[in-house]
Amino acid sequence: MSRRLTDEEIERQLADLTLWTREGDAIVADIEAPDFPAAIRIVAEAAEVAEEMNHHPDIDIRWRRTHWLLTTHDAGGLTQLDIEQAHRITEIARREGVTVGE
Repeated sequence: MSRRLTDEEIERQLADLTLWTREGDAIVADIEAPDFPAAIRIVAEAAEVAEEMNHHPDIDIRWRRTHWLLTTHDAGGLTQLDIEQAHRITEIARREGVTVGE
């Protein structure tokens, strides 16, 4: 099981994840794709990453907008797995045309 991150570690790492914010023991993002097919491609590629990592996000799809929630249930909060997955989802979204603040 992954180690739960401290509040300081989470804050520091979220500085590099401009799409993501903390909500309690999770991080969340609303990612708006250019169109519905792009949103589905983001979800499909992120699903492959989730299987590879054996770490599965909660995802809600509404037209071209997707809502993501990451947390590590076994650890009771955020771990490095969540941060790594957020980076990978962000990169997938960027490749599909989502503007990500620098």
